[in-house]
Amino acid sequence: MTSARTAPLSARLHDDLGRLIASTPPGERLPSEPELARRLSVSRATLREAMRTFETEGLIHRRQGVGTFVAQTPQVIETGLEVLQSIHTLARRMGLTVRMGIYQIDQRPPTPRETEKLDLRASKEVIQVSWVMETEDRPVAYLVDTLPADVISAQRLQRDFNGSVLDLMVQSDELILTTSHTSINAVAADPEIAKALGIQRRDVLLYFEALLYTGEGRAVDYSYSYYLPGYFHFHVVRRVGK
Repeated sequence: MTSARTAPLSARLHDDLGRLIASTPPGERLPSEPELARRLSVSRATLREAMRTFETEGLIHRRQGVGTFVAQTPQVIETGLEVLQSIHTLARRMGLTVRMGIYQIDQRPPTPRETEKLDLRASKEVIQVSWVMETEDRPVAYLVDTLPADVISAQRLQRDFNGSVLDLMVQSDELILTTSHTSINAVAADPEIAKALGIQRRDVLLYFEALLYTGEGRAVDYSYSYYLPGYFHFHVVRRVGK
């Protein structure tokens, strides 16, 4: 339970830190954590928790062993969720600059969870594509697609993959994709994801987990994605029920 003393302290710290960030030019380094904690009259642990919020909003960027810097105003990808489109395609249509960072393509036997999720049919292996999406100044998303090896060959992925497995599947003459079942949650970044996105462990991320189906009901892509909240705004248009 939040005490009467804690709530005002948290609000005051957020306001004071927000004013300091707003008054510091983009690209400039903030004072060190010990100096900031002393100046704001809080512990370093309390300060770190407050700074997590501003980092996930894209307002600051902490570099391990270097310091904390005020970020440029982040590019924001804003989209509804009624129609499935790749983030790569959405960014291009909105005129935002994104690029493919580090990526990896592996062909291997499926895990028990992948066997449960996917309709493997005659395929005894899956292909997994994992990659980092970057803006001009930092990584903002980590995406993983796993599909049966007979859906798209590893050779084609190695040759044509440019940031979206979905776009390659849509372009295929052999697949008719119809629906995607997606769950959305907020999760804490584990060490691997935190390292890939250049954030702190346990920072909050938007997490999407989805299954993509063909017209005949075959599940051909199991994907999960992590997004920095400050760089993505998702919304849903809903009709009012009676």
